[in-house]
Amino acid sequence: MSKYRVAALKVVSAQLSVTAAAVECGISRGHLHRLLRRYRANGLDDLEPRSRRPHTNPRGTPGAVRDRIIALRIELAARGLDAGPATIAWHLGREDLPVPSTSTIRRVLHATGLVVPEPRKRPRSSWIRFEAAAPNEVWQSDFTHGRLADGSEVEICSWLDDHSRYLLGCTVFRRVAGDDVVATFTEAGGIHGWPAATLTDNGSVYTSRFTGGRNSFEYLLAYLGIRQKNGAPWAPPRPRARSSASTRP
Repeated sequence: MSKYRVAALKVVSAQLSVTAAAVECGISRGHLHRLLRRYRANGLDDLEPRSRRPHTNPRGTPGAVRDRIIALRIELAARGLDAGPATIAWHLGREDLPVPSTSTIRRVLHATGLVVPEPRKRPRSSWIRFEAAAPNEVWQSDFTHGRLADGSEVEICSWLDDHSRYLLGCTVFRRVAGDDVVATFTEAGGIHGWPAATLTDNGSVYTSRFTGGRNSFEYLLAYLGIRQKNGAPWAPPRPRARSSASTRP
């Protein structure tokens, strides 16, 4: 039993006076009088120390902003768009709402269960970095899927210089075919010169090594004397662009 309860009960049971109970329990007479008033109003359960934490935080995220953060996360994710803290912050700014830091937005999303915790990632020290020693030593290519404003699906084929991270070409197709890979590669080569090697995944538009024979892209590389490199099956290499990379308009 806490000393506050002991002091109040000794006074209520007439065992000690307020002054004697305060001295014995090491609390002030004024505080003991407050405890007695709380006891008479709410009973023993109200005699424990109360939190001094303020009921409101003037520097906290406003409720309307928190609600909008949650709504934006749900709306953007449902549309298949990026719904990270930076994107949500951008939308808040467009709507003339206060824009918290991305870390605050992330905490709001975590608190509402809208972010699924991931297993601990590998430390950066375990990464194996590779990079071509000079421009045009290796070009990487891949294509990704996207969606236009009208909801139609497209595929985006890109070529990237492995050394400089320069985006050599980026073209949108309804569906990338082998001839499209040849055309985009030839266009980039005509502008920047030919690479010594290419690095791609094992998509059929890049290689036919698992189905026998050669496709048009492989014939072109052989004709130009360019070495073709392919990633291991089920582990396609991805072009690695830096935020500071130059891009061709």
